[in-house]
Amino acid sequence: MRRALALVLLIGTAALIASSSRASEPHGVAFAFGFALIAAALAGSLFERIKLPRITGYLLFGVLCGPYVLNIISPVMARELTFVNGLAIALIAFIAGLELNLRRLWPALGSILRLSGVLLVTMYIGLFAASYLAWPWLPLLPEASGLARVALAALLATLVVSFSPTVTIAVIADSRARGPLSELTLAIVVVADLALIVLFTVSMQFVRTTLGVGSVADTSLLARLAWDIFGSFAFGALLGSLFAFYLRFVGREVTLVLLALCALLSQVGEALHFEPLLAALAAGIVVENIAPPSGDALTDAVERGALPVLVVFFAIAGALLHLEALRSIGMIAVIVSAVRLVFIRAGGALGARVSGAPRETSGLVWMGLVSQAGVTLGLTTIVAGEFGEWGGRVQTLMVALIALHELVGPVLFRSALARANEINRMD
Repeated sequence: MRRALALVLLIGTAALIASSSRASEPHGVAFAFGFALIAAALAGSLFERIKLPRITGYLLFGVLCGPYVLNIISPVMARELTFVNGLAIALIAFIAGLELNLRRLWPALGSILRLSGVLLVTMYIGLFAASYLAWPWLPLLPEASGLARVALAALLATLVVSFSPTVTIAVIADSRARGPLSELTLAIVVVADLALIVLFTVSMQFVRTTLGVGSVADTSLLARLAWDIFGSFAFGALLGSLFAFYLRFVGREVTLVLLALCALLSQVGEALHFEPLLAALAAGIVVENIAPPSGDALTDAVERGALPVLVVFFAIAGALLHLEALRSIGMIAVIVSAVRLVFIRAGGALGARVSGAPRETSGLVWMGLVSQAGVTLGLTTIVAGEFGEWGGRVQTLMVALIALHELVGPVLFRSALARANEINRMD
């Protein structure tokens, strides 16, 4: 009750300050950062008390205080604070890498790959068929026909299939979850993220060819794909090795060094056109499997460093959720979301049978695959930038889906982790 009252008073005070003087740049950004850090953390703790993910509390706080409701955090402030995004994604992915103990996963690796493969194929075929059949009624490019309709439906299916490694990993880290369900869900979203990059590249070239945009033989695509995937892993593995060396032989101010590592992975990696999520994941895997640290120094550093970064990251993500897109195309987004959910459950059930995964785990894994976020949003931005009006319509639909799934997904996944008794099991 005290925390709820404190949160109401804090939001009310901030609303008065914002309405009396719309502080701009650096003061306004500093105000938004401090306000988001304190108030979103309170909102998250309140949600945790009612058995909901703290991440959902951060997101809903951002929606409430963002430009579409109270406008305490204006669009300019929210965009200025996105500098946290790269750091947060790198930190979240690094934590995920620490949870991927290859020796522990090796006996089940074949089962995980079979389940992931069947799930993705089932979802892609089902969503492609649904997109193709429903194309004339979708407000995208209804006049498309023949091979162009096939290509456009394939690209849309690729985007709708996608999951969110960032949100999935964040829920696991925030819930301090560990167990078969956490590991299986994490493995699936990582495999799916790699497959998505390949599938998106192929689909984009198919659309370019059928619509007459760009050249048919774009040999740079393969090189760019290899650089994105293998280069990212190599870069992350190198920095992970250096960090493991530091942990073993120095081991001081680990929280500060960890945040510096994540800044390097995100900023330098992005400048070199690496995928920060893949690079940070590789760094965490190297630290966990090749040079695991002794003692609790790294665990303590992760706990101290993760909370403020996660709070601001998801609060700003909530503020930037495009509620206008959800309003303008909401019913279609709900229908597409429902169809997607049907194929997630069907693909998960079929994959569990083929892979032989334990039913108590595989029966819940679909609940961890609902979220969509950063990677999907980045891909839709590429589509919108390249294909003009049609691409903009696809972006509107996908932004509405992301807004819907980003709010619902964490709640479902935490519920699954609770049912599997994996929350607060992290050492």
